[in-house]
Parts: sequence; C-alpha cells; structure tokens
Amino acid sequence: MSVAAGSFDPAASPRRRAVAPARHPLVTIDTPGERFRLMILWMTLLGSALVIAEPSPYEVGVLIAVIVFMSSGSILLRPVHMPLAFILVVYCLGLSISSVAVLWQKKVLTWTLVSWYLAVTAIFFAAIVTENTERRINAIMRGWTAAALLAGLCGIIGYFRLVPGAFDLFTLYGRAKGTFNDPNVLAPFLIAPMLVAIQVFFSGSFKAMAKASVVLAVTLCAMLLTFSRGGWMHLALSGAVMVFLLFVTSQSSRERLRIIILVMVAVLLFATLIGVLLSVDSVATLMRERANLSQSYDSGPMGRFGRHIFGWQLALEEPLGIGPLQFASRFTEDTHNAYLNSFMAGGWISGVTYPAIVAMTTIVGLINCFQRTPWQKTSITLFSAFFGLAVLGFIIDSEHWRHFWVLMGLIFGLGLANRLALSNPIHAPGHLAVRRERA
Repeated sequence: MSVAAGSFDPAASPRRRAVAPARHPLVTIDTPGERFRLMILWMTLLGSALVIAEPSPYEVGVLIAVIVFMSSGSILLRPVHMPLAFILVVYCLGLSISSVAVLWQKKVLTWTLVSWYLAVTAIFFAAIVTENTERRINAIMRGWTAAALLAGLCGIIGYFRLVPGAFDLFTLYGRAKGTFNDPNVLAPFLIAPMLVAIQVFFSGSFKAMAKASVVLAVTLCAMLLTFSRGGWMHLALSGAVMVFLLFVTSQSSRERLRIIILVMVAVLLFATLIGVLLSVDSVATLMRERANLSQSYDSGPMGRFGRHIFGWQLALEEPLGIGPLQFASRFTEDTHNAYLNSFMAGGWISGVTYPAIVAMTTIVGLINCFQRTPWQKTSITLFSAFFGLAVLGFIIDSEHWRHFWVLMGLIFGLGLANRLALSNPIHAPGHLAVRRERA
C-alpha cells in the first residue's frame, strides 16, 4: 500500500530546469543499487515489530542500512541537518554525564548507549529521505505497515487463544501485546500505519481502499485489544489532527465533502466494531475497567500523578539529575512522563533539550503539512502521528520507543526535501523525472 501523494506541479514555479539536478528529492532513482537500499529499509522497519528479544532485528537492520547507504554515498548530511544533530548530541551528553554516578548499576550503561543509538537513527532517517524522497518514504511506511500487521495479528491470535501457547506469548495481564513487551507500546506503534490506511479512503482507488480495509481492520482490532488508554487517546488525537489538516489543505470542495462523509461512515463502523467486541464477555469486562480514567495506580500521593509532583520538585534540586533508571528506586515506579524523565535521567541539560527537540520537530512537521509537494499527505500523516506521541509523553515514558525517533528523523528529512523541491524545482514531462544510472 503506497503512501498517498499530494498535488504538485513543478511547472507551476517560475524557476524551471530542463534537466533535473543530481541528488534532487524530486528525481526518482531506479537502479539495482537503489532497489536493494529500498529493500533494506523495508526489512529494517519490518524488524521493528520483533522486540521480544533484545537487540531486536530493527537494531541490526539499522546498522546494516547505515553501512549500505554510507558505502554507496547515499547519506546526505547537509548544513541544515546540524541543528538537529547538535541538539541530539547535547541531549545525549546530559544523559551520559548524569549516568556516571550510577554507571555500575545494571542496565544503566545499556540504557545510555541505546539513547545515543536512537539519536543516530533519527539523523540517519533525516539524511536519507532528501534523495529519491517519495520511493524511500513509501518503502519505510510499507515496512512499518507490514510490521504493524505482524504485531497486530500476533496480538489478536494470542488474545483469542487461536493457537496453543499464543496467549502466554502474545498477551500480558490479559491484554494483547503481540510481539512487543508491553501492550502500551504496541498500541502507539500501530498508529502511523493506521493513519496511512485511513488516508487512503480519502483519495485512493477501490483496490487501494480494499487493501487499506484489511490493514485497518487488523490494526484497529489489535489496538482495542491492548486496552491501552494512552493508545486509544493517541489514536483519537492523531486521527482528529490528520483529518483536520487534510480538510484545510484540500484544494476542492468535492474532496472536503468526501472527507466529511467518510468520517461519518467511519464513526458508524467504529461503533459497530466496538459493539461486536463488547459481545465477548472477557472483552467487555476489561473494556469497562480500562475505560475508567482514574485507575488505582494513578491516584494517591505515590500514584502516577502524585509521583510527577514529587519528581518535578526533585528536578529543581538536582541539576545533574539522579541518573537513568533511578526514579523507580525512590518512588516505587518509573516516571511515566518522558519530559520529567529527561530531567531525572539527564539533569537540566537533557531536561531542557528533550522538550526543545520535541518542539522543533512539531514546528517543522506542521510547516511540512502546508508545503505543496508530492509527499504533502505523507507529511500530514507523520506530523499527526508524532504530535500524538508528543502529547502521550506526558503520561508514559516514550523516549526509548524506536518509532518515535523514526518519525522525528522523517519529519526533519521531509522538511529539507520540501525546501530543496520548492526552492529549486525540476521540470519534466509527467509527474517526476527519472534518473537511471549504474548502481
């Protein structure tokens, strides 16, 4: 299932070129070497679903992808990447400085190194999508969609005990977790592919909508069976943001009417699905329990939100933080707040830079949504998914989620691709110029 492309006419710009400049985001590269690189990207994102064991195939895939892209000269680091790289380095330095005092403790070193690794992955994705942009974005999102289908199907199979032993392997506390370690991580992971599938209904063909229906049915069912309140909130928020942006950026009243009608139909179908699931007693019982916004572990002085108050007070007293993974030793559980955890794990340095990174990505992503390029609708999807994650970070520790950094990198990469495409457009017959060369 391809990501929908926005409308873009290179000839509409007053600056036109008869020959497409090399390494231009609008130039489609079709070589054996590029096809191999696209396959590596697809497999890397597919591997992001398998995180039961560490390191996951995703870590191995990213390492291979970096080597492949570097060896072929396809990683384009430009001066405009430097602000992102600089602030990520500062953030990770804060974590490293704070970890020194507790480096002897189990998992602290690994946690810190993983933070550096994830920051590198963000820069990697930002660098590679400035060339052959549309095809690389499609490869990434197709791999992510395949991963979501795999993880979601495993969660469904496990929850309904369709395969012997699957319940113990793919559920946790009676909630679907699929190939993840936690239902609360599986649910947000499904959001971006779900948004891509939803978007197809607004502008896709009947065949594309049929494929999207399968993706949406599996991922939505798995999402509900995770019983993740944060995941449900994330889907509602990101979906609303995406539909709103699609509506305001639409170029025709007919398309806007289609969006309104499809949203109404989607609400009815969603209500029907909820009704079907609630007919299963075990689902209905857990659904009622999880739908309660005030769980026992949320309230009280040492509940989720009580810990936040004590944590922010501690953050003011500890300029260097208390070190990674130390919050639970003082307050019985983890922070469940990515912004607070940045202060706890990395002191004031990381505590200030982490929300700055999120804010920068949000601003760049929102600007991307209004740029008329072939991947405008993709930009809307990525921004909507990231915005939901940014809000979700206030109630869960999301700073080590792999897809958070993938979204960040892609948003920054598309920001640069937009800049190159609009300031130096190409003029070629049809949609895009195609460059075929030796790999």
